[in-house]
Amino acid sequence: MTDSAESIETIAVLGAGTMGMGIAHVGALAGFQTRLFDVSAEQLERAQATTARRLNKGVDLGKVTPEARDAALERIDLQGSLEAAIDGVDLVIEAAPEKLDLKLDLFGTCDRYCPEHTILATNTSSMSVTEIAASTQRPERCIGMHFFNPVHLMKLIELVRGLETSEETIAVAEAVSARMGKESVVIKDYAGFATSRINAMIGNEAFYMLEAGVGTARDIDKALKLGLNHPMGPFEMIDLVGLDTRLSILNYLHAKLGEKYRPCPLIEQYVKAGRLGKKVGRGVYDYTD
Repeated sequence: MTDSAESIETIAVLGAGTMGMGIAHVGALAGFQTRLFDVSAEQLERAQATTARRLNKGVDLGKVTPEARDAALERIDLQGSLEAAIDGVDLVIEAAPEKLDLKLDLFGTCDRYCPEHTILATNTSSMSVTEIAASTQRPERCIGMHFFNPVHLMKLIELVRGLETSEETIAVAEAVSARMGKESVVIKDYAGFATSRINAMIGNEAFYMLEAGVGTARDIDKALKLGLNHPMGPFEMIDLVGLDTRLSILNYLHAKLGEKYRPCPLIEQYVKAGRLGKKVGRGVYDYTD
């Protein structure tokens, strides 16, 4: 294995949800043969349609050539079998829901079936890369690659160094990130890393403000966008990420970092009511119209 993106030819993305489909999109557009795995055939079809729509929009905006669009779509191989998806690949990027047991199981399976040289990356936004890597016999080849939503537009990948992550693995991840057109930062493996710790706190405080009647959701979003130059308001962001995902992250950070991350009860109420965000048509805002 060399310390360049050229050592990576085939990647497998595990999970075709919002993040997984975005990672497959940028991977294929960067020239990697990309296998996208999900247990749901319906989700795979949705991911394929969404990726095609986004690439077509890129063509319309002059940011992607028709030839690059067609080549990227050709490079994406939809897979309903995990073993087939990871067979012979050079890089695995796990983009499953934020459930530690699920990630441990996926990494253990990848460790058994992937070639010895394969790098295993997790897209977790808060969980311990070291703990996930410990479920394998190759912790030096495990790393966090935290992408941001929407993946095809956001420029950052947060590379998270586990306790035993090798310098070679970091170098390859940096090169892959650059080939995908992204900037990268290397962060120590600590709960919430750099971005999720700040973002979760902002979103949680916004819910406490909403609960207290400080302002409406739209006015709080507008205040942060125009007053603090945030590209999205906290409620817009939470609806995009998913309230259930944000609640899971807050619960994890609360357990690891203490009371300042205790989830606002209003978030818990929204999740219990099924108001999970844009993916279901209703979160803080209503998207059904």
